[in-house]
Amino acid sequence: MIYFLNFIYGFMCSVGFAVLFNVPKASVIKAGFSGGVGWAIYYSMIQLNLSVVISTLIASMGIAVLGEFFAVMEKQPATLYLVPGIIPLVPGFGVYYTMLSLLEQNYERAMQQGVEAVLIAVLIAAALTIVLSVNTYRKKRHG
Repeated sequence: MIYFLNFIYGFMCSVGFAVLFNVPKASVIKAGFSGGVGWAIYYSMIQLNLSVVISTLIASMGIAVLGEFFAVMEKQPATLYLVPGIIPLVPGFGVYYTMLSLLEQNYERAMQQGVEAVLIAVLIAAALTIVLSVNTYRKKRHG
């Protein structure tokens, strides 16, 4: 049940941002679905005691695969599904705690939180790049 609830949390978050970003109505549910699946993957990986960074990488790859699938299926740009789907994974809390720690002059904690936030952001970008590159290569090979 907790996995389903986490799917719903990710779904609602992604749908909210899809509406905010003016995603076409026909694509909002699919964008929400990719965010829900991504957050469920992330939560599952955390439950398996993987690090937050690795969990984010795996979830981002899942979102990228789903985004590409929906883009091909609907003949729409992949960004309609990727951007709202990735939003639940963005390390906003890490950046917030980094700044808070800096203000509290707790530099060791700020460094730890900051490095983790940057790693998460870089791995989100890396996961999207890997999946999109593989798909582009596949299209050129079979197209």
